[in-house]
Amino acid sequence: MVQSVSLKNKVQTVFHLNDIQEFVLSYFQLPNTNLTKNVEHILKSKHFTSYACIKRQWDDRGTGFVTCTTPIAPNTNHALIVKSEVDGSTLLDSKILLNTKYQKQQETLIVWSEGDKHDLALSFQEKAGCDDIWENICDVQGKDSSSFLNNSNLTSESNGSTIYESDDECAGESNDNYLPSTITLPPVDLSHLRDICDLFSPDKVRDASRRDLLARAIESGNYIRKLIDLFHICEDLENIESLHQIYEIIRSIFYLNKSSLFEILFSEEFIIDVIGCLEYDSQLNYNEKRNHREFLDTKATFREVIPIINQELLVKIHQTYRVQYIQDAILPAPSLFEENLLSTMNSFLFFNKVDIVTLLYEDPKFLSQLFSTLKDENLSDEKRKDLMLFLKEFCVFSQTLQQQNRDNFFQALATHGILNVIQVMLSLDDTTTKQAALDVFASIVECNPSTVREYMLQETQSTQDDDELLLNLVISEIQSDPDPELSGALNLMNYLKLLIDPENMMAVSISEKTEFLSFFYFRSMSVLLAPLMANTSDLKLARDDFHIAQLQNLILDFVTFCVEHHTYHMRNFLNKKDLLRRVLVLLKSKHQFLQLSALRFLRKIVGLKDEQYNLTIVRNNLFAPIVDAFKANKRRYNLLNSALIELFEFIRHYGKVTSSTTKLLEVAPRTRKVLESSSKVPESTDKVLESTEK
Repeated sequence: MVQSVSLKNKVQTVFHLNDIQEFVLSYFQLPNTNLTKNVEHILKSKHFTSYACIKRQWDDRGTGFVTCTTPIAPNTNHALIVKSEVDGSTLLDSKILLNTKYQKQQETLIVWSEGDKHDLALSFQEKAGCDDIWENICDVQGKDSSSFLNNSNLTSESNGSTIYESDDECAGESNDNYLPSTITLPPVDLSHLRDICDLFSPDKVRDASRRDLLARAIESGNYIRKLIDLFHICEDLENIESLHQIYEIIRSIFYLNKSSLFEILFSEEFIIDVIGCLEYDSQLNYNEKRNHREFLDTKATFREVIPIINQELLVKIHQTYRVQYIQDAILPAPSLFEENLLSTMNSFLFFNKVDIVTLLYEDPKFLSQLFSTLKDENLSDEKRKDLMLFLKEFCVFSQTLQQQNRDNFFQALATHGILNVIQVMLSLDDTTTKQAALDVFASIVECNPSTVREYMLQETQSTQDDDELLLNLVISEIQSDPDPELSGALNLMNYLKLLIDPENMMAVSISEKTEFLSFFYFRSMSVLLAPLMANTSDLKLARDDFHIAQLQNLILDFVTFCVEHHTYHMRNFLNKKDLLRRVLVLLKSKHQFLQLSALRFLRKIVGLKDEQYNLTIVRNNLFAPIVDAFKANKRRYNLLNSALIELFEFIRHYGKVTSSTTKLLEVAPRTRKVLESSSKVPESTDKVLESTEK
């Protein structure tokens, strides 16, 4: 007869994971003694399936009730049966074998292995239910179920430097082997410094369970304070060897990756001394010692551009700067095996920045004072620059906010006139101030482009001079970028695309969308194209140096985007300005990347199979520059040659289908002699010519 045990013991979830212990402890750096809490968190998370990227996946088998059954026939075993609370189906049927190694993790989790790579776990809602099933398992295996309770109740010794770890395996070993493992931290003095350093060696710190034990021992023993006191003694004695050892110890404490330890390390009481400990890198000679404390004390001056009354906020700002300095300038770049060991430090910085931004922008007096100062006409240039740099950093910190809070943040800035301030700053001569203003502009466009569009439309009603428009001031900065690679101009051009991208106007009414695009093409597009139009005014290149080629390449990329997304406005603008003819002049450039950009622009137009575009090409004989480029390229088998062949092939193929594309084939008779003069006419090009003759 089957006997049911603990029918009311509701199991929270049953799950399966290949190598569960290794995965959870190594990938997430979860301590062994806290496995229950962390595993439950992972399972409840909506994102647990995201870990499939490392070829290991949680399998949540559901929620139900567990029973421990007894055998009713010879050669059968006790078993753990879990029935679903939804439909009563069997979620788990696992035999309790004498050689199966079961573990009870803390109070509500039982884990075991079935085979080499098949691990199971039961996570209980209540401790009492877990205890009942645990006793049943241990009774079947003839083990003492109280060993877990005895071990788990052990605490640190009176000196606060010993921590016990419970080992709750109840299979395959005698009770004599169930002894608590301990980590005893040596006394903090010069004679034991080598022992402490060995205890915190990198290979030991990488072990997740040891990290937890070490962290608890450090906290309970007030160990960091003792290490700092010893550091001062060693520094006074100029004991370099001991200072190197303290450096290794403090660095290893960072890699324990515990928030409670970071709270101590980064406290106002200890953080400067911790930075001092990290000056004595054993890989450097004493003469090469980096004086981080001196730098922070004398060179990294804190300038309070707007008085901050909140002392808690001031402390947090100082702390965040110093922690960021430790991360960026002091700690060595983590190796492949250490890259996840500073995740808690990253979180510490992240939430500090969230607190700083939130406290600042929710203070109406602070924002009012900030913007009233920025708008003061008598403000010195140096003060204005400092305020803009602060505002830039303010926006960078805002990236830590959730999307809704970030929207509120930028809306608060817009309410105080941030875009008007940016417009004024871009008209100044100071490069640093203008760059900070452009960075703030980019942040606003990225988060809320509709706010920027709304401001620009309102601006047109009061500003008659196109040069004073905010959008044209930004375009002017793009065109005057001193960087040979135009990296800043490239970034700004991408933000302009965000502004005019119809996909970013989904929430805007059709009339508003049309109004903004009309404004852009009427008052800004000519400004954007001015360098290209000026350089091709006589249908030849006035300049062909690398810098102007890069700028024209950026412009071509932008107008190609416009051809694709703005059918009506771009088509009218192209015909009105004879833009395609000017663009094809760039095929004469010595820079092949610019030639390809010009060809790509034409290819995008032809690819639309638009009747009006094709008529423009045919009537104005705009295929002639393409043939000239083919002739100039001669016998070179390069990317330009391939792009030209692809263009011919496209026309040949779609010319059979659409009447508008067929009109392009009319150019072939005029160019056959040129193409045949080549030693080898491409097959696809020859087919284009044959199609025309037919």
